[in-house]
Amino acid sequence: MKILLIGCGKMGGAMLCRWTRHGEHSFTVADPAANDLPDGVAHVSNATDLPSQKFDVVLIAIKPQLIADVLPDYAHAVKDGGTYVSIAAGASVASLARVVGNVAIVRVMPNMAALVGMGVSGLYANDRCTPEQTRDIVALIGQTGTCIPLESEDRIDRLTAVSGSGPGYVFEILRSYVAAAEALGFDHDTARKLVFDTVTGTVEAARQSDRSLEDLRKSVTSKNGTTQAGLTELMRDAQLDKLLHGTLQAAYARAGALK
Repeated sequence: MKILLIGCGKMGGAMLCRWTRHGEHSFTVADPAANDLPDGVAHVSNATDLPSQKFDVVLIAIKPQLIADVLPDYAHAVKDGGTYVSIAAGASVASLARVVGNVAIVRVMPNMAALVGMGVSGLYANDRCTPEQTRDIVALIGQTGTCIPLESEDRIDRLTAVSGSGPGYVFEILRSYVAAAEALGFDHDTARKLVFDTVTGTVEAARQSDRSLEDLRKSVTSKNGTTQAGLTELMRDAQLDKLLHGTLQAAYARAGALK
């Protein structure tokens, strides 16, 4: 596919790096501020610099508030029967359709782990997308990690609360975990290694097991042992469950309000 990427900030740039590693598609980036693009990627500063060729996919990676002003300039760039794909957080399919018309639109919510090929993305395709178009975009997004097709935009909002915003929660949990390790007397570098390797190894062990998370937790918790002592504090009054439920509900509510 020939793909035009409008905007190449942190998320768009991260995904572009993963896509070019696969070498299956050709890319043109339209962004006056873009630099250090991967080899083989064409670059234009604005729509007037585009060649006469048409693109199979126009991928929108600019801030939502810029879409109404910027996107119309690129309407001539998409082929008849082409697809608009948006990774602009908070921009609904309806808001995009008001700009580009009643055409094939796919809304994607990625997360920053796409940078290392372990992203988690949710994808919603409107009813103007053919099965082939949807399949092609699922495969494209899947090159950055996991891609989960969703049946409604509300599911996109729910996924945003879990995985779209999730890296922020995880970074904060890791920060607090490292700080607690430092408070026990470890230097910063050692604390980071202890925490990061513990988390990475535990996640991978859980991923490879067919046992429930509760069973796995019980399997490493000896009666009256150190793990039990720590878990008693962590799970006191269901404080962890309440905190995480509240976190996701707040993010979901905000995702809905942004549309």
